[in-house]
Amino acid sequence: MDILPLLDELQIIARNGLNYAQNPYDRERYERLMELTTRYYSEALDLPPAAVRERLSKELGYVTPKVGADAAIFNASGEILLVLRADDQCWCLPCGWVEPYESPLEAAVREAREETGLTVKPIQLVNVFYRAAGSYKGTHALIAVVYLCERIDGNLPYPMNISTHTIGRLRLLVSGTRTIAITLLLATPYGIA
Repeated sequence: MDILPLLDELQIIARNGLNYAQNPYDRERYERLMELTTRYYSEALDLPPAAVRERLSKELGYVTPKVGADAAIFNASGEILLVLRADDQCWCLPCGWVEPYESPLEAAVREAREETGLTVKPIQLVNVFYRAAGSYKGTHALIAVVYLCERIDGNLPYPMNISTHTIGRLRLLVSGTRTIAITLLLATPYGIA
């Protein structure tokens, strides 16, 4: 059994309770619930309880899922750009968390620029995806807003030899019925994988 979704829900209840509770007895109960979730998060994630508590305490106010934005960038040949994440070494679209006072669309543009060096323009909302806590190595639920983007300016800061580095094809369902094949370009700071 994956305990992270349960712990996520319990810590949300505890943190929201601590945010709104005025009765000292209720605050004590929510604090105890927070201690328990911190302890079990610590065991599940193999982190010291103090580190877990510090991470959880950085979020104030009413707890909601994290919101991220992704940029799907294709070239003229229909190849999609993926980047190698620094934190877990997995391949993904250029993406990241939406900053305070930033829209998901603005975040997708910023993340594409930061991670690839490209200036992009979102041309279409692809979809909004939900991931439960623990389903993607994270301790929080996640909402990902994905935009189809076109390159406006800039070049990748690493060489791209497509004929040498094409690694495979992916079947992607588009518009419910039309299936297209796309080639994956995997970009790393060291070149194409």
